[in-house]
Parts: sequence; structure tokens; C-alpha cells
Amino acid sequence: MQNTLCDKIIDFNSNLGYVGELPEGFKVMNPFIENPETMDVMRKFYRKFYDDNETRKFIVGINPSRHGAGVTGVPFTDTKRLANVCGIEMKSANTHEVSSVFVYDMIEQYGGVDKFYREFYINSPFPLAIVRQTKGDKWVNANYYDDPELFKMTENFMIESLKKHIDLGLDTSEVFVLGKKNAGFIDKLNKKAQLFNKITILEHPRFIQQYKLKEKQLYIDKYILSLTNANLYEDEV
Repeated sequence: MQNTLCDKIIDFNSNLGYVGELPEGFKVMNPFIENPETMDVMRKFYRKFYDDNETRKFIVGINPSRHGAGVTGVPFTDTKRLANVCGIEMKSANTHEVSSVFVYDMIEQYGGVDKFYREFYINSPFPLAIVRQTKGDKWVNANYYDDPELFKMTENFMIESLKKHIDLGLDTSEVFVLGKKNAGFIDKLNKKAQLFNKITILEHPRFIQQYKLKEKQLYIDKYILSLTNANLYEDEV
């Protein structure tokens, strides 16, 4: 029996790990190893929304946050949206993630989770959470591009991760990259590995929620217009 897309995604996540070098003061969190329930809810999510072999458009974030996919195993999805919108409860954690609020508000206006996830797949070049140490021995979220050495050490891993995502059966004619700075680094990876034909840049959900909240609807409209135009063009072809 042919594996469906959800089988391939679950297999990818089940075998996910980073064994490369990291600069001092950085570490990687793997929720699939650190919390058994994360693996369980991740499986439920992909079996619910990706149990087919339809081609999806690829939306690329930065890397998971400690309160979003770093807990649930589902990109841009905290436990609140996982339960209230996706119908999947997580008992071992209760998280609120700023980016998740925007993404699910946008998804609702796009047509809901069934329609959205039938057409799009979200992940990141570095698909595990990265944290960095601050004064007082506290650990906070970090982006893969926050430190030049961090990017250099993880570059090949990210290229291989993106290739594995593409091999799931994703459409590479256009990729939607969240965050302008992120897009600059994705462009570097793309020039090196020739992964995507076109990069479309959308403002990162966290940036919108933190700094552009009064204009949130404009950004939701921009997202939906960009994503809808991609599907309209596909239909015309």
C-alpha cells in the first residue's frame, strides 16, 4: 500500500535530529524526544489533515518556538489552537504562542483548517527549536540566523531538511517565506541548492502581532491574496 503524505511527514518527524556543531551558548530542543505526547499529537494532526497524496504549496518559517511547534510538533500551532481549532487536545502542556494567533486567524478567513491544510504545508529550514543562553542562565528562543557561526554550522543541515520536505511531494514552483530577514537567508540556500523557482515574501506573524497589530487585517488580506493567487495560477496552467 502506497504511503500517504501524512505517513511521510510522520516518518520525517520521527527521525528528526540535529547532531552537528553549535556555537557556545546555543542548544537545540527536540520535542519529539523530550515529550512522548508531542509525537502522539503530531501524528493525530497529520493523519487528520494530510492523509492523502495531494500536492501542497510550501510555506517556510524560521525555526519552531519553544511555545509553538517546540511543544506541539506542529508549525505555528500552540496547544490552544491545536485543541480549539484542530480538535486535538494536548494534556501535558498548555501554551500560548503569538505567531499561532495570527496564523489561525488568517486560516479562518482563508476558509478554515480543512481547506488550508489541504492546500498548504508549513515547516522550517531548521525544523527544531533553537534556544540561546542569556544572563542568569536563562534560555530564550533563538533564530538560526541570529549568529553567523550558527548559520554556517547549520547551513548544510537546513539544505538537506528542505530537500526532504520537497521530497514529500511539495510544489517547488513558488515558496512562501515568512519574514524578510528569513527570506534573505532562504535565498542564499536556494542559490546554493536550486530548491525553488520563485520566492514570495510575507511578513512574519510574530512581527505583525507585536508591531503591526492595528494593521493586522491588511496583513491577513495580503497573505490570502498571495496564497490564493498561487492557486489561481496553478488552475490556469
